[in-house]
Amino acid sequence: MNAPDEFGTLESLHKLVWTAMLAATISIGAYLHFPIGPVPFSMQPFFVFLAGYILGPVHGAFCVALYIGAGAIGLPVFAGGNAGFAYLLGPTGGYLAGFAAAATLCGMTTRNGDTPQWLPGLAWGALALAATYGIGAWRLAAALDMPWAKAIAIGVAPFILPDAVKIVAALACARFMRQRGLLRL
Repeated sequence: MNAPDEFGTLESLHKLVWTAMLAATISIGAYLHFPIGPVPFSMQPFFVFLAGYILGPVHGAFCVALYIGAGAIGLPVFAGGNAGFAYLLGPTGGYLAGFAAAATLCGMTTRNGDTPQWLPGLAWGALALAATYGIGAWRLAAALDMPWAKAIAIGVAPFILPDAVKIVAALACARFMRQRGLLRL
């Protein structure tokens, strides 16, 4: 009779705990927001990128799905304390859907549980931003019946630089945590 693989069991438990904690931090990031138009500036993207870089593509996406599911069933976890399935269908719902793609793409740099490297991490982060902005601007334009150019002007352009900084910061945090052995995933 073989003994159970203790490390595998602990590793799975650690990944589940990190998934839940990062979903909670995405919720907290939603409360750290500044309304500057139809799309608020918040810290959510930082925690979404961090979830991808730490958890990898599958668990990163699951983390965001957990967050979105919590909001969909009525927990006030979206920006400004909003909640409900109707919020997902509103003008900013596309950005929330884009977050799942962003976590998946950021996670591509850590598929094997390695420390994410700068160049691939930044490249996957740029693709994550493009996916988030593409899905978000599409939904914003559709929900508010506005031209693409206007949706990009109000829902993408003001956020490019701050979100690029968030990618760099999330990647730096994930690298620091992995290099210091703070993650046992």
